[in-house]
Amino acid sequence: MKIEQLFRQTVEAGCSDLHLAAEKPPLFRREGEMVSLGDAAPLSASEVREMLLSIAPQEQSILFGTENDCDFSYEIPGLARFRCNLFMEHRGMGGVFRVIPAHIASAEELGLPEGILKFCHRSKGLVLVTGPTGSGKSTTLAAMIDHLNQTRCAHIITIEDPIEFVHTDKKCVIHQREVGVHTRDFKSALRAALREDPDIVLVGEMRDLDTVAIAIQTAETGHLVLATLHTNTATSSVDRIIDQFPPSQQNQIRAMLSESLVGVVAQTLCRKKGGGRVAAFEILQVNSAVRNLIREGKTFQIPSVMQTGRTQGMQTLNDALVDLVTQDLVDPKDAFRKSLDPVEFKELLQRKGKRLEPA
Repeated sequence: MKIEQLFRQTVEAGCSDLHLAAEKPPLFRREGEMVSLGDAAPLSASEVREMLLSIAPQEQSILFGTENDCDFSYEIPGLARFRCNLFMEHRGMGGVFRVIPAHIASAEELGLPEGILKFCHRSKGLVLVTGPTGSGKSTTLAAMIDHLNQTRCAHIITIEDPIEFVHTDKKCVIHQREVGVHTRDFKSALRAALREDPDIVLVGEMRDLDTVAIAIQTAETGHLVLATLHTNTATSSVDRIIDQFPPSQQNQIRAMLSESLVGVVAQTLCRKKGGGRVAAFEILQVNSAVRNLIREGKTFQIPSVMQTGRTQGMQTLNDALVDLVTQDLVDPKDAFRKSLDPVEFKELLQRKGKRLEPA
């Protein structure tokens, strides 16, 4: 099929995403930027529609007919899996496809800091992996699950929409469930998981208040819960969870979260010198000081604790970005663009004897 040829081209060119839309040639995301490969002609609306519907499962085609968008996964054996999203726009149907490599990168290959791997050795609690869309959260979580699979004898349940990386049992027994195919929604699957004797539960996305509440309860009842949020920093992740609840419940949630949360990883991807991308990780290890700040509603003081907690495996995003620059992995200008506190970033860079050249 023509679309499978485009999928192969995406993987062979080292791109992360393929974009298809009427009146446009196929477009690709490579190293974070949109590019065209070759001189392909624009696709007609009928060509796009035919390509997209040729790979959509029947139930997703029906859903698309009523909702005008849908999500599913598609696999080419021996090449890769693809996370697929189909949608309607003013020119007709469109589709975006994220490459999910067949190979699960190990923690060592990704360069995950030891502070992140420490979370995998906890017997219970909530661990959040956060960041904007396309920041590599799924890749980090897959590496963490793979690390658990090699180092612990446990039962792991993943709840995903859709299933991305496919894990094979090593030391662990792993069951992967897809929302819309194997279960109705995240909260239903999470409730059911409590009756399925899990040790570790991965929640692909905490989308609503009910899912957040059940995830916290699951962590409180003696399970390790790994979950994602679309937040940029560790502090904003804590605030996002609390703010989802009505004001009358927030004191109770602060108390529950202060006891159940064990850590937050907030990450962003930077362009790597010489090609490719590398992640900068902000890491919050929840200690007694952080628990008190969460309980008392003083989360704005968490960055100060992180700055003084490097010996415990903590680091701020700016610390991580400066480390990448000093290791000569990332250009200072690229790191500067990713910083959420540019003034502090410049100061930290100067202390390391590095200069940020004018644009």
